[in-house]
Amino acid sequence: MEKMEKINQNENFISGVWSERVFVVTDDYEIKGYVFMPKVGKKSRVLSDILNGTRRFVAIKDCEISYRNSDKVEYQNFIQVNLNSIILLRPDKKD
Repeated sequence: MEKMEKINQNENFISGVWSERVFVVTDDYEIKGYVFMPKVGKKSRVLSDILNGTRRFVAIKDCEISYRNSDKVEYQNFIQVNLNSIILLRPDKKD
């Protein structure tokens, strides 16, 4: 696939979804990253739709993962978090 085709596919994907920077707390981790939802309905409902949807996992991109019991921090391009493990999920302002 040529470079321009890839760029056009990325632009189509980005224009078809809402993105939201989030802060997620689980028993072991604090995670900052981006979640995405199709552009259906209101942008203000992105997090509600994720939590109340039928999927069991939430995909998070460009993550900063802090371990709650240590100073260790790691970065991942993509993770999935089981909804049952989430204690807190809220919008996050970029530092």
